[in-house]
Amino acid sequence: MPEPWLDQPTFKLGSLLRRLTEAEVDFVIVGGVAVVLQASPRFTRDLDICYATAGENLERLSGVLTDLDAKLRGVEEDLPFAPDPRTLTQTQILTLSTGEGDIDLLTEPAGSPDYAALRRRADRMDLDGLTVAVASIEDLIAMKRAAGRPQDLVDLEALELARRRR
Repeated sequence: MPEPWLDQPTFKLGSLLRRLTEAEVDFVIVGGVAVVLQASPRFTRDLDICYATAGENLERLSGVLTDLDAKLRGVEEDLPFAPDPRTLTQTQILTLSTGEGDIDLLTEPAGSPDYAALRRRADRMDLDGLTVAVASIEDLIAMKRAAGRPQDLVDLEALELARRRR
């Protein structure tokens, strides 16, 4: 049975995850969606992922972003943008809009261990038939502490409570 919170009119999380998973993109969910999955329901408008920067993975991720017609988010003028492997290699953070919803790409989130450790420590979760890697509670806590924005402090409380419950 599909999980109703996965897809909403403007944010089709299930569809984004399915596209990434079916293309065999190596990624870990971080940010608000990871907090929802690990600790506490809250509103989020985008999918944040950290991804492997190996050549083949960049090709797969580039293909998904191209298929989704990804555009730079928060840029007032329509700048030319190609989500090709070269661009993905040269950026640490990309905030993009797609027809399926917004996605933020991060290679080194503040407070995060290197990608290999993040991936190794991630929890594997089943979301509507998709197995995805979700940053561990400990890594999310470190990332939220490093970010320190008001929403991160709220998330920290929920993550600490979830850690104690486990």
